[in-house]
Amino acid sequence: MTYISNCPDCAAEIHLPADTMLHELLPCPDCGAELEVLNLNPVELDLAPEMQEDWGE
Repeated sequence: MTYISNCPDCAAEIHLPADTMLHELLPCPDCGAELEVLNLNPVELDLAPEMQEDWGE
């Protein structure tokens, strides 16, 4: 079984493998945006949050 969803950035159809896990990060094969799996039933993808430098704070 595979999951199917669309990229929230470019709307490309994305096929996720059956072993996809919640909060997994993956690239969109079309636009390269980094996506986060927010839900598996139904599949929900969103742009992954940008990691910010804390500069040792």
